[in-house]
Amino acid sequence: MCRAIKTLHNFVPPASDDEIRASALQFVRKISGFTRPSKVNEAAFNRAVDEVAHIAHHLLEALVTHSPPRDRATEAAKARARSAQRYTRA
Repeated sequence: MCRAIKTLHNFVPPASDDEIRASALQFVRKISGFTRPSKVNEAAFNRAVDEVAHIAHHLLEALVTHSPPRDRATEAAKARARSAQRYTRA
């Protein structure tokens, strides 16, 4: 999976439109192989990003969980700690 795509479900505060769109953009970049599409492919690329973001919104609204929501700041701190540990073991 693309490392830039982050989990967006079950967070407080909920994922913003910008976060969902950024994940959709990363997903379309990954499957298309384009970081930036050519002019010929730009419309199809942008349409795919819009559609993936739209579907992601629906998915996040429909998901149900019984676990308590995660705090973004706490999860970010955990990720930084894991990263620091990974790069200091060398």
